[in-house]
Amino acid sequence: MPPTLASLVQHSALKLVVRAGEDRLDTPVRWAHVSELADPVPYMEGGELLLTTALTLDAEDPEAMRRYVRRLLGAGVVGLGFAVGVNHEEIPAALLEAAREEHLPLLEVPRRTPFLAISKAVSAAISADQYRAVTAGFEVQRELTRAALAEGPDAVVARLAAHVDGWAALYDTAGKPVAVSPEWAARRAARLTPDVERLRERPAPASAVVGDTDDRVELQSLGTGRRVRGALAVGTGAPLGTGERYAVHSAIALLTLTTERSRSLQAAEQRLGAAVLRMMLAGQPDHARAVAGDVYGGLLDAPFRILVAEPAGGEPASEPPLPVLAEALEAAAARAGEAVLAVPEGEQRLLVLAADGGAVVTACEGYAAREAEEAGVVVGLSAPAGPIAAAAAYKQAEQALSVARRRGRALVEHEDLAAGSVLPLLADDAVRAFADGMLRALRDHDATGRGDLVASLRAWLSRHGQWDAAAADLGVHRHTLRYRMRRVEEILGRSLDDPDVRMELWLALKATGEGAA
Repeated sequence: MPPTLASLVQHSALKLVVRAGEDRLDTPVRWAHVSELADPVPYMEGGELLLTTALTLDAEDPEAMRRYVRRLLGAGVVGLGFAVGVNHEEIPAALLEAAREEHLPLLEVPRRTPFLAISKAVSAAISADQYRAVTAGFEVQRELTRAALAEGPDAVVARLAAHVDGWAALYDTAGKPVAVSPEWAARRAARLTPDVERLRERPAPASAVVGDTDDRVELQSLGTGRRVRGALAVGTGAPLGTGERYAVHSAIALLTLTTERSRSLQAAEQRLGAAVLRMMLAGQPDHARAVAGDVYGGLLDAPFRILVAEPAGGEPASEPPLPVLAEALEAAAARAGEAVLAVPEGEQRLLVLAADGGAVVTACEGYAAREAEEAGVVVGLSAPAGPIAAAAAYKQAEQALSVARRRGRALVEHEDLAAGSVLPLLADDAVRAFADGMLRALRDHDATGRGDLVASLRAWLSRHGQWDAAAADLGVHRHTLRYRMRRVEEILGRSLDDPDVRMELWLALKATGEGAA
């Protein structure tokens, strides 16, 4: 605690006497300042004990003293020390009355006590308080370090919450709380996820204060680079003191070390993951398991899915989108206690092997649904596969990725392609150009009014070449329909007896929207 007016009054060498404001002696004193100005307010910062001999004051004028005292209180002055026996033998009645009316602590300073002694006493007390805070900070740092080494991040959060007499929460890269202490603060911490997400958008290191005076929360980013790797929230009922601030800074450093792996270790893990994935894709799951050991648990055994993600293109994102997606998936895996194998290929492709039906696949689907357009990624997801079928799953993911790009979608699952219709795949500019070219001669013929070849072709194909049924649909004689189909063959120079020709014509009609009944 910094010195207070009470501690100065109790200082035996100063011999100070309280004349007014006895109920405010517990106010901290931030500094002692000497001024004989009638208006010293421009030189005040707040928290000072002002010392004066009233050399330039009209100390006998009650109204002038009221204005003087009110100015001091408005500037945050915590007390007034008045030296007697210098310019005044005793404190003027007007000043004494004004101080009592406004409850400004007024201390009588005897002639034998120099102002310098009071300033030294305040300075010494402040220095002692700062020394105690630093010493306590080092002790807290040692305690938090022991907790981090022996028990991990959860213990650091718990020790920090106890030290600040409040609560603390650790957030992952996705803005979700992964450690909260005490337990009652879990719901409060969860409500701060939007604030943590906003903090994540700012370059590290970043901080913010949210809440009000009764529930004040400081948010601090974690991470050594420009990208925020996590966040720490500290909730207290008042601004942090010096000792609490030391504790928070120590916790930030320790949590950053526990959440930010070294670049060399991360690079080594990525090389291991790339080697394991190559073995899986080469049909060598036994070798992959031998190399991976227990790093990926039972992930390589089945069933799993392969995810392929690439930048969507368009407007460049504020940061590369694939690392952001990888962090979101790894955070989901960490929360669920799952293993995940994520292998970046530069900034242009991300390969992920994740458990089927697990948190990573769910997080990827949710990420694509909510954020992929803004993040700028396109994702293809394979069907569930086993170790032997990893190469086939990779091809499925690539096919789904290609379809996602053509359809303008953030994510496509291969299962959706297999279970759906082939017709959406025709929604491609090259396919439509081919279809238009194939049917153009028939449309030109119909435009002369010499027949309805396109409609007749559509009806005949839809009836699988059944003349009577197709003619009935058109309301013409079947001989008329036969004549029209011969004209189609003549104009196109191709035989309708060829099943490939019939298939191409039918798909052309569908691609141009002319295949509807």
